[in-house]
Amino acid sequence: MGNKITAMERGMQRRTELLLGKDNLEKLQSARVLIFGIGGVGSWCAEGLLRSGVRNITIVDSDRVCVTNCNRQLMATSRTIGEVKVDALRQRLLDINPDANITAYQKIYQAETADEFHMEEYDFIIDAIDSLKDKADLILRATSLPKEITFISSMGAALRSDPFMVRKAEFWKVDGDPLARALRKKFKKNKTFPRRKFQCVFSEEKPMQNRGDQRLVEHEWCSTKAQINGSLCHITATFGMAIAGMVINHIID
Repeated sequence: MGNKITAMERGMQRRTELLLGKDNLEKLQSARVLIFGIGGVGSWCAEGLLRSGVRNITIVDSDRVCVTNCNRQLMATSRTIGEVKVDALRQRLLDINPDANITAYQKIYQAETADEFHMEEYDFIIDAIDSLKDKADLILRATSLPKEITFISSMGAALRSDPFMVRKAEFWKVDGDPLARALRKKFKKNKTFPRRKFQCVFSEEKPMQNRGDQRLVEHEWCSTKAQINGSLCHITATFGMAIAGMVINHIID
């Protein structure tokens, strides 16, 4: 990774450099970020990082763009429905910065594929996946890597409507989030625990109930999820941008 910075890219980052300084901009440009899951959270995280100067980004997701993704996922538009998600997002990111190094893998993260992603080669690993089983496996593997590799995880963003309730906390201190609670229960039951502490983005808002007709999504052609919950763009995007901000602040700190 690491193409020469072009004049256009330098121009794009003038406001970032003005705020953070040249040295910090160069740190952002050299950082290597791996994002698992580019749905409502991961897609916004990727763009937030790119626009702030991070140019080495790897995105991982196995799905295609579905019409129901258009309410919250960055690359989901009427034009991209049916396209491979990582390809659509990669093109979006390259439209912003053609000089960026965007690697896209149309793969699902699970224990059987984990070694294919060479997580040890990155500075930051972002978990924005939904599957409880796969999320737990990623947490265990990522926290076993050297501490120089920063791991950040997104908890549940569905069933919320108040963006001012979004917070960050260490995993074991996340309060009120059913996904975090389920993960902790799973770790305790299996007697396997994260090897080190890591930060999470979550919402303190009590999850809402789906108010719509469940039949609207029962036959959703693009869904492989066991359960589908309603979600809103201003919440998922807040999660994604919060994670991007955590990465940026860690780099310049």
